[in-house]
Amino acid sequence: MSSEEDKTTRISIEPEKQSLLDHHTEKHFTAGEVVRDIIIGVSDGLTVPFALAAGLSGAKASSSIVLTAGIAEVAAGAISMGLGGYLAAKGEADHYAREMKREQEEIVAVPETEAAEVAEILAQYGIEPHEYSPVVNSLRKNPQAWLEFMMRFELGLEKPDPKRAFQSAFTIAIAYVLGGLVPLLPYMFIPQAMDAVVASVVITLIALFVFGYGKGRFTGSKPVKSAFETAFIGAIASAAAYSLAKLVQH
Repeated sequence: MSSEEDKTTRISIEPEKQSLLDHHTEKHFTAGEVVRDIIIGVSDGLTVPFALAAGLSGAKASSSIVLTAGIAEVAAGAISMGLGGYLAAKGEADHYAREMKREQEEIVAVPETEAAEVAEILAQYGIEPHEYSPVVNSLRKNPQAWLEFMMRFELGLEKPDPKRAFQSAFTIAIAYVLGGLVPLLPYMFIPQAMDAVVASVVITLIALFVFGYGKGRFTGSKPVKSAFETAFIGAIASAAAYSLAKLVQH
C-alpha cells in the first residue's frame, strides 16, 4: 500500500482502532509469488541439468562435453523459463485489465444489478440486509472502491503488480541458473565423467533435499516429507536419463 493510500485509510478509521492496528504486527507470509518463482526455477534448474549430465555420463562422454552441454542447457533453460514466467505474469495482468474494463462498463450500464450483486456477496458472509444496505450505498457513492470491491469479491481477482512480469522472469531465470550449476560443479574439477557423476549425484541429492526442506517450510507443508519427495523426484529423473543412455549405447 502506498503512503497516499495509507494516509486515506488512516483518516477513515477511528483513532482507537488505528491505535490497535499500529501496535499489531501481522506475521503472515506475503511473498508467495516470489517464492513460487524461486521454487519453479530452482526445482527445474536442479533436476533438468542433473538428468542431462547423468545421461551424458552414462553415454561415456568426457567431463568437458558434459560441462559444455550442461552450461548450454542451463543458459537455454534459464531464457525459456524466464520467458515463460514473463508471459504467464503478463497474461494475468492482461486478464485483470480486460475484466476490470468489463466490470467498469457494467457498473455504469446496470448499476442496480451490480448493487444487488454486492448485497448478495455480503449476504454470503451472514450480514443482514439492514447491515449491508449502508455498505452498498457507500460503495455506490465511490465508483473506484465499488469497482475494486467487485474485482476482488465477485471475480476473485487481485490487482497485479505492474512490475510483476519482469520480476517473475528475472527471478525464475536466476533461480534456474543457480540450481542448474549445482549438478555441473563436479564436472569442472573431475576430468573423468564417470567419477564426476558420482560426486554430482551426491551433491545434487543433498541440494534437492535441502531445497525441498526449505520449500516445505515456506509453503506450509511438512518439511521433511517435502525434502524426501523433492530428492526422490530428482533421483528418479537422473536414474532414468542414465539408464536410457546406457540402453541406447548398447
